[in-house]
Amino acid sequence: MNDLKDADTIDLAHREPHRFSQSILDSFAVNIAVLDKDGIIIAVNKAWTLFAAENASPEVRSTEVGINYLDVVGEKIGPYAQVGEAAYRGIQAVLEGLLPEFSLEYPCHTPTKPRWFLLHVVALLEESAEAAIISHLDITPLKQAEIKRLDNADQFQGLANHLHQVFWIKDAVDTRTLYVSPAFEKIWCRPCQSIYDDHRSFLDTIHPDDRDYIYAIMANQSQTGGYDEKYRILRPDGEIRWIWARDYAVRDDEGRIKQFVGIAEDITELKATENERARLAAIVECSEDAIISETLEGIIISWNQGAERLYGYTAEEIIGQPILVLYIPEDYQEYRQIMEKIRKGEPMASHETVRRRKDGTKINVSLAISPIEIRNGELVGASNVSHDITRVKQLEQQFRQSQKLEAIGRLAGGVAHDFNNLLTVIYGYTQIMLDTVSPGNSQEDMLQEIKKAGERAASLTRQLLSFSRNQVLEPKVLDINALVTESEKMLMRLVGEDVDLASVLNPNLGRVETDPRQVEQVLMNLVINARDAMPQGGKLTIETDNAVLDQTYCQLHKEVKPGSYVMLAVHDSGCGMDEHTKAHLFEPFFTTKESGKGTGLGLAMIHGFIKQSGGHILVESEVGLGSTIKVYLPEVQKALRSSGKLPPIIEKMPRGTETILLVEDDGAVRMFARQVLQACGYTILEAASGQEAIQLIEQHRDQVHILVSDVVMPGICGREVAEQVHALEPAIKVLFISGYTDDAMLRHGILTSEVAFLQKPFTPSELALKVRKVLDRHETPVS
Repeated sequence: MNDLKDADTIDLAHREPHRFSQSILDSFAVNIAVLDKDGIIIAVNKAWTLFAAENASPEVRSTEVGINYLDVVGEKIGPYAQVGEAAYRGIQAVLEGLLPEFSLEYPCHTPTKPRWFLLHVVALLEESAEAAIISHLDITPLKQAEIKRLDNADQFQGLANHLHQVFWIKDAVDTRTLYVSPAFEKIWCRPCQSIYDDHRSFLDTIHPDDRDYIYAIMANQSQTGGYDEKYRILRPDGEIRWIWARDYAVRDDEGRIKQFVGIAEDITELKATENERARLAAIVECSEDAIISETLEGIIISWNQGAERLYGYTAEEIIGQPILVLYIPEDYQEYRQIMEKIRKGEPMASHETVRRRKDGTKINVSLAISPIEIRNGELVGASNVSHDITRVKQLEQQFRQSQKLEAIGRLAGGVAHDFNNLLTVIYGYTQIMLDTVSPGNSQEDMLQEIKKAGERAASLTRQLLSFSRNQVLEPKVLDINALVTESEKMLMRLVGEDVDLASVLNPNLGRVETDPRQVEQVLMNLVINARDAMPQGGKLTIETDNAVLDQTYCQLHKEVKPGSYVMLAVHDSGCGMDEHTKAHLFEPFFTTKESGKGTGLGLAMIHGFIKQSGGHILVESEVGLGSTIKVYLPEVQKALRSSGKLPPIIEKMPRGTETILLVEDDGAVRMFARQVLQACGYTILEAASGQEAIQLIEQHRDQVHILVSDVVMPGICGREVAEQVHALEPAIKVLFISGYTDDAMLRHGILTSEVAFLQKPFTPSELALKVRKVLDRHETPVS
């Protein structure tokens, strides 16, 4: 307002200088001096006098009326020292009528503080300057504000140039970009000018999948007052980057939005780290292993789902609890020792130990403990990774048991082989002697006893072979219901009158393909064991049914293959079994019976036969509640064959005139077989080894009709002998004999459905019948 008044005064003085009076000049707050055409001060006001007194140097105490102002300015002294030649020339130009007015800003270092002034000179006459009005306006506040503004602008620009974030200012009305910082070019790989030229082109840089969403947010920011979002952008080279952008409204005093300011930063690496952390967190959470972290004081601070499954505690229950709740007391000291190593930064190698579940049960785990460090290397805790090895321990125990059974099985097989050779001689010669003695002879009874003893020994040998899973099976399609029905009378005599024997048979039972003699022996052994478990009598039930063992069942019983099975079960109401007995039930020579009451081979034999047949056996029992043993045999989709009755023993052995090449490494067996076959009319070529047999066939080509050979022999085995014989004489028939097991014969490539085989021990009749049967075949047994 004062500035306008000063201007009016100057204008008045310019038009009518004669009307100026001292009182008028003194009324103005602006310092004023009136100059004549020569630059002499002809009038000043009080403000001028005060201004001159405050700012004049000691050389010029005042600029009073009568002083040539041009001289003062020209000498550059006093308050005008900073004005210089420019002020002198400007004032002179106004006085001479060359300029209507002249202004000049200048600094002045007063005794108190630096100040800024505006020198203003106005001619009093419009056409020719006969006088002029001069004033000095103090513009220090304005100048300081301008300097501060420029300093702030420089600071802002310097800050923007060094920020790795992008800073922008947009107009609130037309959303034009008023300013964007240089970081835009680095992050977007586009020039800043592109945003100034066409601010809408910014939307084209947003990833197509995010563009509509972000556009809607930006279009609505006048109502929302800004946004805070993460989105993707596309660089010109096709690279995708993640951006975190925040935009804020700047409002005036009345609350209207004037501008939007925002900042954005590239978070691609952070996003990748977040994704990696999320992936690792998902792996940890979904891990089957228990992954736990604890403080150095042993307090649980994280707990994954694997830990919940393994130990039974939920995260809510266990976090904050001491880790020792998972330990058994015997391991407390071990834990303290481990944590001492962890505090030293030493990881604990994986080791097997025992932990305790929520329900109190103990489990075997493989445990690894490692220190947890933060970036500066400071230890903050430990991680525990536990893997459940309970099943592994069970499998290890089963494997050790299997190894033990296999070792005993090999022993049993070897013993059975030697027994079979001995029994072949004993049993065979006994039969021959019985055929030669006359009825009623006193030696007949003794020979019969020898024969019975041989039969019992042969039965024991078969048990050994069955236990070792190496019995030579003669599988047939079988109806187990018929077998149970046929066996009931015999079984009733076995169990006695104080045992109630009942059968529950499924009339639609499936078929199995296995050795009926072995199934009979399984049934008899199970019934006898059930009877022995009920010394005071009880109820015994034989049950048959169809069963499907699915994938879930087979996961719990790894040795079982999923599929359809026929089940044969024996239930008893006896004393039952504890866990120790069940664990050792199928071990050879294990028995709970008194000495002399059992060999301990019955259930071992059953186990061997079932496994050899591809089946499965399951024991269910509790002390005082009886037992159930279920046998599962694979079901087959085959029709029953007409079996008929075995023919009666042929008293007169079949005869022949053919030539037989007999190969047997056991001399006694070889001699017995030779005598039997010679007695039947055959010509015998005898060999004690495979090599000797090959030499004989080369010497007697076109003479040999059948090769009768042991399977397992030192040097060349029976299979190789047969192959070499057929290479020389393809028409020769082959009959294999062996006291060894089918496992041994499989290793020697013998056991097939097309191969003729006779199991030791055999009687003279069985040998003669088998040889005749093979000779009468039309096909070649071995190719």
